[in-house]
Amino acid sequence: MAMEDLSRLASKPGVQSTLILSKADGSIIRSTGLLATSSTPDSGLSEQVTNNGMALNGNTGVTEAMSGSDIQTQAKSAEEIARVVFNFVEGANTFAESIDQADEIKLLRMRTKRNEIVIVPDAKFLLVVIHDTPPA
Repeated sequence: MAMEDLSRLASKPGVQSTLILSKADGSIIRSTGLLATSSTPDSGLSEQVTNNGMALNGNTGVTEAMSGSDIQTQAKSAEEIARVVFNFVEGANTFAESIDQADEIKLLRMRTKRNEIVIVPDAKFLLVVIHDTPPA
């Protein structure tokens, strides 16, 4: 996927974050967006977010400025999200292989009350998109 395509995807309405992870070990290759998913208020959040990622860094990703409603959430680091996603994909692969050894995961989609996480495995990478859950 070209970087222009990733930038276009990250700018879509409702998209909170995008991550590209190494399929081998789950390390972050690139990340964009706001990585916040918890609803626990944190009085020092704006400092934490500012210190954690306003500058582009291939290892820690990009954290954009938060809107007023997002300030009520506790930021998760890109590394923490990457670790959880990588473990989720590994578990899904194990499950798929237990059903049929020749099969492989093409797409994982998980919807929660607040977010939808879409994971697309590739030969070398995992593309992860976290976006707002649209109203039902």
